[in-house]
Amino acid sequence: MELNIDILTLFPEMFHIFNYSMIGRAQNKKIINIETHNIRDYTLDKHNKTDEYPYGGGAGMIMTAQPIVHCIENVKKKNSGKVVFLGPRGKSFNQNFAKELSKEKELIFLCGHYEGIDERVYKYVDMEISLGDFILTGGEMACIPIIDSISRMIPGVLASNESFMEESFYDGVLEYPQYTRPDSFRGEAVPKILLSGHHENIRKWRRKQSLLITKEKRPDLFKNIKLSEEDKKLLYTK
Repeated sequence: MELNIDILTLFPEMFHIFNYSMIGRAQNKKIINIETHNIRDYTLDKHNKTDEYPYGGGAGMIMTAQPIVHCIENVKKKNSGKVVFLGPRGKSFNQNFAKELSKEKELIFLCGHYEGIDERVYKYVDMEISLGDFILTGGEMACIPIIDSISRMIPGVLASNESFMEESFYDGVLEYPQYTRPDSFRGEAVPKILLSGHHENIRKWRRKQSLLITKEKRPDLFKNIKLSEEDKKLLYTK
């Protein structure tokens, strides 16, 4: 097993998506194991509640500490990985973050809901991640793309390492343009160099296009790229 993931959530059915496509196949091959745990199963409340009104007043409900902490402690018996909370205080997720997490052997994801979690839960959390400065219905919505991003970098999940190494953001640039059959569609032809069979020229063309696209579409990314001498020649030589 390359990666063992446990997800703590009030809505485990939302993660059925991981039974399909590449992640589903990876689970069948025992490369990844993803298990969900319903936080509601751990509540001691006789009405099965996992939320309460906040002390001091305010809108919305807060997830109570007891069922979350008991759920974490139970999962920790078999998964010693970091507890990752999906919340707004966290560091924004990006490809470099995904690379780092893909090196872990075990991870536990905690999905918040409602207006958040009782502050006393944070002492059981090792890391907090945010998808960005916007509001989601719950942590489940952030957890799905994060796990997908991490999983696709585990050896054996994709057809080859090249599949993810050449994708957008992996090395700080956007991906080059891609074409497939037919050679011509509505008068627009595939660039001749891609039909040439000359692998080195194709590599240079793709690198140049990646740099140009990144410079135009994402100048914020482009300014952080450490251009090699070859990159400079590709960009500034016609």
